[in-house]
Amino acid sequence: MNLEILLATNNKHKLQEFREILSPHGIVVYDISDLNLKPREVIENGNTFKENALLKANSLKKLTSFPIIADDSGLEVEAMDNKPGIHTARYAEKMGGIGNAMDSIVNFLNDKNNRKARFVCDLVLLNVDEKPLYFEGTIEGEIAFEKHGEEGFGYDPIFIPNGKDVSFAVIGKEEKNQISHRAKALKKLLVYLRVK
Repeated sequence: MNLEILLATNNKHKLQEFREILSPHGIVVYDISDLNLKPREVIENGNTFKENALLKANSLKKLTSFPIIADDSGLEVEAMDNKPGIHTARYAEKMGGIGNAMDSIVNFLNDKNNRKARFVCDLVLLNVDEKPLYFEGTIEGEIAFEKHGEEGFGYDPIFIPNGKDVSFAVIGKEEKNQISHRAKALKKLLVYLRVK
């Protein structure tokens, strides 16, 4: 299959991850800058990952006839009442950077027995069907006692997926792209698109 899709993001790490997962299936992924689009700024004020993903996708709907995919992803830490959740990116900004945000979570859990966490990805596809189509992926795991690894991005250095004894930032992108929340959501998208 040869299919061109627009990813609603300016995040180069996310773009690279989408391309690594989708390009082997003949899907070309463009981002906003590739097509020189100037969407309005998106205020992610939804109450769920799904709502925020749709806000991002809708910001491009009138600007292109390409199929559009957008995702909203986040880290839910059980002992923090599933926070930062939909505010994952904003939590890092508020803490003065991703390193400080990871330190804050690790420190919060220092005296806690429950270190359970999960990553969630809600993906929306527009301009293919009459209505938005949603695909969700999750991966369960736990928060490490300290940051480990240089691979990946975001909160990867403190997230250890179930069944592994190292963080996402240690296992490397090839393995991560098989098991991550984003990979699981994209596999569902591929099934929908009937990609082998």
